[in-house]
Amino acid sequence: MSGGADGPDALDPLIRTVLDALARGAARRGGPLPEGTPRELAAEVVRAFTAADGDEALGLLTEVLAHGSADPADPLCAAHLHCPPLAVAVAADLAVSALNPSQDSWDQAPAATTLETLLLQELAALVGYDPVAAAGVLTSGGTESNLMGLMLARDRVLGRAAGRQVELAGVPATGARPRIFASSAAHFSVARSAALLGLGEDAVVSVPVDHELRMLPDSLAAALRESADRGELPLAIVATAGTTDTGAVDPLGRCAELAAEYGAWLHVDAAYGGGALLSDRLAPLLDGIERADSVSLDWHKLGWQPVAAGVFLARRAETYASLARRAVYLNPQDDEEAGYPSLLGLSLRTTRRADAFKIAVTLRTLGRAGLGALVDTCHELARQGALAVRAEPRLELHAEPVLTAFLFRYVPEGADPAYTDEVNAALRRRLLREGRAVVGRTELPGEGPGRVRLKLTLLNPRTSAQDVARLVRTVVAAGLAEEEGR
Repeated sequence: MSGGADGPDALDPLIRTVLDALARGAARRGGPLPEGTPRELAAEVVRAFTAADGDEALGLLTEVLAHGSADPADPLCAAHLHCPPLAVAVAADLAVSALNPSQDSWDQAPAATTLETLLLQELAALVGYDPVAAAGVLTSGGTESNLMGLMLARDRVLGRAAGRQVELAGVPATGARPRIFASSAAHFSVARSAALLGLGEDAVVSVPVDHELRMLPDSLAAALRESADRGELPLAIVATAGTTDTGAVDPLGRCAELAAEYGAWLHVDAAYGGGALLSDRLAPLLDGIERADSVSLDWHKLGWQPVAAGVFLARRAETYASLARRAVYLNPQDDEEAGYPSLLGLSLRTTRRADAFKIAVTLRTLGRAGLGALVDTCHELARQGALAVRAEPRLELHAEPVLTAFLFRYVPEGADPAYTDEVNAALRRRLLREGRAVVGRTELPGEGPGRVRLKLTLLNPRTSAQDVARLVRTVVAAGLAEEEGR
């Protein structure tokens, strides 16, 4: 077993096996991801899985995992909000895996219960909340956090309008139809959450965005006014602080004003952009976040933590009431009255890892200033990357970086929009197939051809400006090769 007094001795040789296999796999890979098609790589995994047996299984399967992974620590792996975790965070996570505390009751996680509470108070203060009045929990990521924010919005706002406890009686079949307002660039989990909450995806009103994919405040105001005029219930506004494609930040202050005017809940999805709060330079981008009723943060993005490290925060602890749960075998009332705290009623999950521990260790090791320096480094890399794109005649930059990501495309000479889309999609797959680079692909809001864009998301502070310039040149070379092959 990994725990107990003998646990470290049992783990020691196995950890060495894993470390050796990680090194072998990375050496075989030799780049940001392995060369080959999905079918070829799957066949290799099948062979390793079939051959793995007994004491050799750990090393063999770890090696094939390392060889067959997209490595976010490689400078040419820059597609997604998929960060290279800090070594200290991974080491801290090993301690959690070995001890295996579960956060659903105090007697399974005495120290971890207190550590999560302390960490959430610190993060609440970082957002601008009163840490004593706020409440929160660690989540699996922004999708779960967004669901929680909209669940509380449903229970509070719709419950108040309907005069019933929605979490008990369900969504009313009659009365004003609830509406959720989010930008057309908001995360897809907003619509999914509306479906899960019984409101329906059609309850989400898509608000237009500007060129940088920021929600247009006048359009939001008009959408709210028109909805109210139709007799609908403005349930929530979801403002995005860091869209996945451009890192755009919606006008948080104006969103807060409109939410107050219409009695709507304001949830800020800062899963990506919340990392800006660590940086003195970028924190002003999130002015107004402290007025939100709830906030999503993801430390496995601009926080360099192993997945999962999501955080959900509510400005007022009393708004958490509808999530409160009592399970006599986990948090009996007399235990709580006797001073044994419970986090069960703060989460949608029961069994839950002590993911707060790695974040707490990282914060205490590097501090806000140390993490903020990493954020600033990645922001500067994105700026340098945008300059490199502008310097290439065959590339077109969509907009200047706000955080650490930006969109661009390869433009074939004299090509029509549909052909341009085809070449950009194909050059990205060429880079994946050849194992040369991991570049993102997305589409701008709207209809018709000409909307496909490539994306660089720079989350590795060890990457250099020269590395990014090399990645940009690699994209150009792949585009030229695609044109020649057509």
